[in-house]
Amino acid sequence: MNANLMPTGSAYFLTKETQETEKHTLSVLVDNEPGILARVVGLFSARGYNIDSLTVSETEHDKRLSRITVVVVATPKTLVQIKLQLERLVPVHRVHDLTAEGTALERELALIKVAGTGENRAETLRLADAFRAQIVDATVESFVFEVTGKPSKIDSFIALMAPLGLVEVVRTGLAAISRGQEGM
Repeated sequence: MNANLMPTGSAYFLTKETQETEKHTLSVLVDNEPGILARVVGLFSARGYNIDSLTVSETEHDKRLSRITVVVVATPKTLVQIKLQLERLVPVHRVHDLTAEGTALERELALIKVAGTGENRAETLRLADAFRAQIVDATVESFVFEVTGKPSKIDSFIALMAPLGLVEVVRTGLAAISRGQEGM
């Protein structure tokens, strides 16, 4: 336990040092081989780290490389531990903290099912247009919208759809890439 001695009048009290948690997006370049995702997720779960979002896909077919994008909420100290432990895994080539680098573009895709008839149906369509949501399925009683953008945009759209007949939401998780000419 990290602690500080805090003066209070004529006595000192032992206080626990607390650090604020921060949300960080990590981009991890790995060999595309069986079991790598399980090893990365196992690293998080064995140490009690929570994953807010996780996406993985092969990005360089010829080199058999995949990119894992992990969003984690952690203290700065824990974040350093996570990055060091990820870098030690054998099939991991690079780990980038896109949040710390400050140059990341982040996007997410969501499919959102909304039920509605009458006035709610018209309002649903008006709001979907304002958010540039695409209609990917429509019936007389419901719509399925595809919304892409920053997670905050998707959160806002979902909040507006809730009173209009929100039925179901499916989200892909965050995809992120750094800006500029440099790659991983």
